[in-house]
Amino acid sequence: MDATTTSMNMEPPIIAQWTFVEEVPVPQDIGAMLVQNEQPYAAFRTYRDTAIFTNKRLIVRDAKGITGKKVEVYSLPYNAIVMWSSENAGGVLDFNADLELWTKAGHVRVKLGQAVDIRRLDSLIAYCVMNG
Repeated sequence: MDATTTSMNMEPPIIAQWTFVEEVPVPQDIGAMLVQNEQPYAAFRTYRDTAIFTNKRLIVRDAKGITGKKVEVYSLPYNAIVMWSSENAGGVLDFNADLELWTKAGHVRVKLGQAVDIRRLDSLIAYCVMNG
């Protein structure tokens, strides 16, 4: 096996992993994080905070520590996404939907709760990436 074959089989590093529990209204306090002409499209509750899709990027606020007062903010511009995939069993009792984003920096994995419509999320990402 040569070096080219080996590098093609390597899994990209997972740089972030989140779980989207359900779609929620866009938080009112997001305005301070947005740049000029940036508009929020949708928001999803994570276990401790929120992921917001805008017309320019995905913003994930991640509360840290026991109290959750420290907040780390991730910003993923859509132009950094080079490929994505969605996976679900497609049945009524499908509890294991996943979304994966391959970016210039690495691999982002998103697990989806039962209340998240994988096809809506897939369509949202397609719209944002293709029009971003």
